[in-house]
Amino acid sequence: MDSMAIKVTRKDQNEANENVIRRFNRKVLQSGVMATAKESMRFSKPLSKRERRLKAILRDKRKAEKAERMKLGLK
Repeated sequence: MDSMAIKVTRKDQNEANENVIRRFNRKVLQSGVMATAKESMRFSKPLSKRERRLKAILRDKRKAEKAERMKLGLK
């Protein structure tokens, strides 16, 4: 991802802060910087077969422990 600086300057001294913020937000949306950042946050490498198996074993173990606690009346 290339880091592109987004620069917004006041049109004049009397321009309201809200307008400057609104123009900045619009430029950020139009540039697509946020979309690419969110896209890279969602990506995760696929797990290997061994890792998937270990996670499944752990998940089943926790599920069994939870069921046992529910039987005993504990949370």
